[in-house]
Amino acid sequence: MAATVFIALEFFMKLLYYTPMAVLASIILSALPGLIDIREACNIWRVDKMDFLICLGAFLGVLFGSVEIGLGVALAISFAKIIIQSLRPQVEVLGRLQGTNTFCSVRQYPVACRTPAVQVIRIDTSFLCFINATFIKERIMEWVRAEVDTSNEKVRERVHSVVLDMSNVVNIDTSGLVGLEEIHKELASLGIQMAIASPGWQAIQKMKLAHVVDRIGEDWIFLTVGEAVEGCLTAHKGSAMEC
Repeated sequence: MAATVFIALEFFMKLLYYTPMAVLASIILSALPGLIDIREACNIWRVDKMDFLICLGAFLGVLFGSVEIGLGVALAISFAKIIIQSLRPQVEVLGRLQGTNTFCSVRQYPVACRTPAVQVIRIDTSFLCFINATFIKERIMEWVRAEVDTSNEKVRERVHSVVLDMSNVVNIDTSGLVGLEEIHKELASLGIQMAIASPGWQAIQKMKLAHVVDRIGEDWIFLTVGEAVEGCLTAHKGSAMEC
């Protein structure tokens, strides 16, 4: 294809030199209807509103400016989308599906049962970093404090453990490590034990190098959420029996 285009530009463009501008314009206009797919645009709108905004920005940029402007608008909106999603990642409270050892979001699956006295929270970001560490920490502590207040008001068993499901966290930076330490300290001040389940290998390696694992305790790093929940329940029963 490249060779054909090169030959056409080199040898046949001279034959079109004296073609009237009206003819060239009609050729371009005849090709435009095939480039506009309204049905696909409507499908993009139904699936993802932000993707439709990118599509619309590129279309208007090219229509009223140039190809470079349309591409620049699309890239700017795409980067803004990535930054917004990184700033405010999903943080979900998990529950166990009855009769299984599977934990899933209670918002997505209302039938999932939350474990009494153990708060299971999943961090839905692949990179725990300076952009989102503060938001995640505040969100987790907000839910924990609300759960503690609710348990005190309803005179039920108080939350004694929080399990952080980090299966989606592939990597972490120093700000993310500091955020984990702050979460651990704030939970400890409330008398709540923190456990971490299934962190990515890069994340756990950095946690070891920064001595975060030593501060949390190697016994509180688990392979799965189910093991973490069982470990928290067993440790609490053991401490209750000692008391």
